[in-house]
Amino acid sequence: MFTAYSRRARLMTGGAAWLAASLALTGAANAQSTTPAPGDAETTQVDEIIVTGIRSAIEASISAKANNTSIVEVISAEDIGKLPDVSIAESLARLPGVTSQRLDGRSQAISIRGLGPDFTTALLNGRELVTTSDNRGVEFDQFPSELLGSVVVYKTPDAALVGQGLAGTVDLRTVRPLDYGRRAMALNYRHEWNDIGALNSGTTNRGDRFTLSYIDQFADDTIGLALGYAHMSSPYQSERFNSWGYPEYSDGNLITGGVKPYVMSSELERDGYMGVLEWRPSDRFHTTLDAFYSEFKNTQVLRGIEFPLAWGGSSGDCDSVGNVATPDVCRPGPSLRPGYTVQDGLIVAGVWDNIKGVVRNDLNKRDSNITALGWNTQFFANEDWSFGLDLNYSKVERNDLILETNAGTGRNINGALDSLGFELTSDGVTRFTSQLNYADPMLIRLTSPQGWGGDVIPEGQAGYMNTPSIEDEIKAVRMTARRELHQTPFSALDFGVNYSERSKTFVNDQFYLGVPGGGDLAVPSQFLLDPTDLGYLGISQVLSYDALALVNSGALNLIRNPNADVVAGNWDVVEKVTTAYLKANIDHNLFGLPLTGNVGIQLVYTDQQGRGFEAQQISAGVAAVEEVTGGAKYLEVLPSSNFILEVGQDLFARFSVSRTLARPRMDDMRAGRNFSFDAGKNNDEATPEQNSPWGGGGGNPELMPFIANVADLSFEKYFANRRGYVSLAGFYRDLESYVFTYNRIFDFTGYPTGGVVPVINEGIISTPENGNGGWIKGVEFSVSAPFDIFHPALEGFGGLFSASVTDSEVQPDPANPPTPMPGLSETVLNGTLYFERAGFQSRVSARYRSDYLGEVAGFGNGRTLRSVAEETVIDAQIGYEFQSGPLEGLSILAQVNNLTDEPFKTFENGDERRTIDYQSYGRTFAVGLNYRF
Repeated sequence: MFTAYSRRARLMTGGAAWLAASLALTGAANAQSTTPAPGDAETTQVDEIIVTGIRSAIEASISAKANNTSIVEVISAEDIGKLPDVSIAESLARLPGVTSQRLDGRSQAISIRGLGPDFTTALLNGRELVTTSDNRGVEFDQFPSELLGSVVVYKTPDAALVGQGLAGTVDLRTVRPLDYGRRAMALNYRHEWNDIGALNSGTTNRGDRFTLSYIDQFADDTIGLALGYAHMSSPYQSERFNSWGYPEYSDGNLITGGVKPYVMSSELERDGYMGVLEWRPSDRFHTTLDAFYSEFKNTQVLRGIEFPLAWGGSSGDCDSVGNVATPDVCRPGPSLRPGYTVQDGLIVAGVWDNIKGVVRNDLNKRDSNITALGWNTQFFANEDWSFGLDLNYSKVERNDLILETNAGTGRNINGALDSLGFELTSDGVTRFTSQLNYADPMLIRLTSPQGWGGDVIPEGQAGYMNTPSIEDEIKAVRMTARRELHQTPFSALDFGVNYSERSKTFVNDQFYLGVPGGGDLAVPSQFLLDPTDLGYLGISQVLSYDALALVNSGALNLIRNPNADVVAGNWDVVEKVTTAYLKANIDHNLFGLPLTGNVGIQLVYTDQQGRGFEAQQISAGVAAVEEVTGGAKYLEVLPSSNFILEVGQDLFARFSVSRTLARPRMDDMRAGRNFSFDAGKNNDEATPEQNSPWGGGGGNPELMPFIANVADLSFEKYFANRRGYVSLAGFYRDLESYVFTYNRIFDFTGYPTGGVVPVINEGIISTPENGNGGWIKGVEFSVSAPFDIFHPALEGFGGLFSASVTDSEVQPDPANPPTPMPGLSETVLNGTLYFERAGFQSRVSARYRSDYLGEVAGFGNGRTLRSVAEETVIDAQIGYEFQSGPLEGLSILAQVNNLTDEPFKTFENGDERRTIDYQSYGRTFAVGLNYRF
């Protein structure tokens, strides 16, 4: 029979939790027993929960976890609102088996059970979301936590979960006003600051957040309305060190190849809007229209200095003058003085001569917006049949500006050289002592100190500007039906079909910056700022100026990068996916024990097309370009099953078996490729495998998806009237296939060479290919408990703890050793202690993850995988809520993020002394007020 919604049930469903989260309202939350239809956040009548605050959120999450037919982790709205979180990503990172990677000090992308962001999909109210990233990985800092009612992380799928990920599926849910059942209006405000200070001129270390929300019901509770607005202006700072790498010196020891340290000051501005309109004139008809919009602006100012060291070369005719610095003739390469210090095969201290520094004034900007619209209608025809229709649309527009400007003592060969003393600290950061004043505007001028980019601009570039843009759009329609069953082991059949079209376009605009007429240019005085202090590196100050205003004034020329790799970097990918599913819901007794769950199947038909450009480098700055397309069609059958056996009072054994897929990265699916012919290698030593004059790389629009066969087993014990639980889970994923970069021999016969006769016509081309798979397995333990179960005097105290251990072996190419899985930390720990009683609230949370392979920005802002060092991040919060008197409804709070100033560090070749990135962010403090009407 169809479910009847009582007024009491509507009062107690998930909408209450949402408002409590963002506005410190009290309320309750319900549990979800089956996968929801899109736009229908709650479908099951639940019991009432009377507690409020942090404990209410935890108990609501526990209840939802217990009643879901999949293995899930749940965040209730109060869980979000009571934590010191800038975005939902911070809260997700505290869940068992979930980790996040920090970007500029804040959590952005998540990994589930050791699989990186590319293997996780995100839904908004059950609908697949577009992404602001270059690929499928969702950047969760786009989503204000205050505008979400709850979040469910599916670790196991069922057949009705459309858009499921191979690692897991994150379903972000907004409030349902009819379920909330009463009028409410609330607001909150927070002021925050960073203790590291404003590191760059013209920036600030202070910001604000505020939220407004309104919920109401009309026409005898048949119409519901929810509106929300969240604004954030959040500054963040970092002291950064970057090493080029560690080559082998002439004596066999390792040495720093070059460094690029910065200080960064950033401001993240985000405005989020949410609206929900519901109409339920009877228990047989229910329609919901919901809208979400987020506008995201991030501005980063970076100033520092780049020192080419062991990898720095000479310039000019140095042999004619005995390798002595001579104007217009020779700039000798860096030279290490004798008497340097070596520790365990690494040169850690000494003095470099002939150093030509590059003073950097850079700017990164990102403007993006997400629009998501959905309309869902449910019709209950009779007690046995119900039908649903869901229409949805989402779109992302993103525009980036990555600006680099260079200054120094002179162009390429000319200009003063420096002598640098250096010493490596225990963190792998190099500290310097210099002889030149890098803050002197008469000495440091806009120019190309190293002659970089000389193939396009004679004598080199004065900077570079990259302005990529992304447009991502999804249109989808879903039709569903449900048939209630009687006197069978199955309670109901769910079936439906979903059709979606997704188009993602990447435009790769890049420009060289040049000084008009060549030579050097003094920075115009109207753009000069106070010098930037690099004292943490031993460099007192460097010249600072408004780089964007300088470029916009026309002081530098913009010259489009014509090279083949840039042209081939433009791409467009279109996917048309049809998913049909059937799910049978189990409600049975097995040997006298209650058995619930589901079995089902998905049929997923995909038609994918990639479009781009095939570009060949003819000569310096000249490329031949041709438009190319490609694609593939495939059908995948994805069975799934979830079984929950209640083996004792509140003791459950869960078992799940499924087959899942993850589509390839969208930039890997581009059709574009670039080729080159290097006449310098066109000699008798050339072979197809080594030293060939031919080379190239690109995408592969014919890529098939990642496929995994998955088994999960979990034991869960709930206690203290489901105010606490303990869980032990294990999982195994058999990866049938894995996409990797494959170097293969390609026949270039007929490709132009600029008139040169090639000695061979074969060379290596690098493309993504489907290879062999492997496995990933792990164990998770989690416990949540109110401490009053141990003694009544501990009422209000409680704690949560989780630990996971994960291992993997993936070998896509049999000719090479296994590859590490991006995003996999072998050990992940999360812990929270809280107290809530008589209006007082406090909480401290810590999360730890061991070393892992992370995706970071590399040369030219491209994707690079690097080893990331282990880290422990601690956040804390304390507050008080007035529960009576004239201030009733008002609460105050204070919080701190990154309490121990945990740095972010990457390194190479498994040696943590060989630091590539070291970033210190400081602590972020906030104080705030919440008030409900």
